[in-house]
Amino acid sequence: MELTQAAVNELLARLEPAGGHVYLPIDLDPQALIDLLDGRYGTPRTLVLDGFTDPTADESRGAALLAPFEDRAVTIRAWAYGDQWVGAGTARDGAGIERPVLAVAHREVPEPPAPALDGDADADADIDWMQRLTHITGWKEPARRPDVDWTETESRLGTPLPGDYKRMVETFGEGAFDGYLDLNQEPWTYYRDEGLLIWAGTEHEDLYCWRTDGDDPDRWPVVVRSSDGEDVPFAYRTAEFVCRILTEPHHRFTMARYFDTHWFMNYRERG
Repeated sequence: MELTQAAVNELLARLEPAGGHVYLPIDLDPQALIDLLDGRYGTPRTLVLDGFTDPTADESRGAALLAPFEDRAVTIRAWAYGDQWVGAGTARDGAGIERPVLAVAHREVPEPPAPALDGDADADADIDWMQRLTHITGWKEPARRPDVDWTETESRLGTPLPGDYKRMVETFGEGAFDGYLDLNQEPWTYYRDEGLLIWAGTEHEDLYCWRTDGDDPDRWPVVVRSSDGEDVPFAYRTAEFVCRILTEPHHRFTMARYFDTHWFMNYRERG
């Protein structure tokens, strides 16, 4: 069996939506399967390691994936994605042979809490949202693009750019949050005549923009131009907006209801 995204998609389609599990060929590398899913769903949690089950594993942490294996699971990693748990690793089959496995189980998505009332705006102003973003995504690597020539970029665009956006590009480089929200390495200008610069976009064709009102780019608010052409304004700046959509399940553009851990998928390796 050749381990490709298409092959994994086919296996998952066979297991969805009711859930289930499948033993895979013994010569398939289980770590390669885990790495492939890791690139798709982010950092997994470990349910079973060397035959020992995490004692904190419960229904909120993917325990439903273990039921089909009883006490035969050897190593199982789990990912939360929407209303599903996806698991991969190894388990002993009916003959006692350790084989790679792939499993899917239903996940109860927590009801979103009622939106919190806006707090003290001055207190929020003191938060380093870029520092918070690196914490949320578990980012520990050196800055990917520390030497961006912003003077040249801003001169060519004819405008200064928000400082938190520039830090975001310098820190993460080319890629996407949760493999979904693509970070533009410099703003797109398609809607400049409408007072918008585009700093990110999604595979669903939502465009994340700034409303370029005023001379201070650090005060430009985010506007999402949705795939149906609606403009949805927010009072947040760039890094705060990304933090909120990653962590707030009630947010209109939330990613928190799909992933319970967050990461940044790099499109290029460091040189």
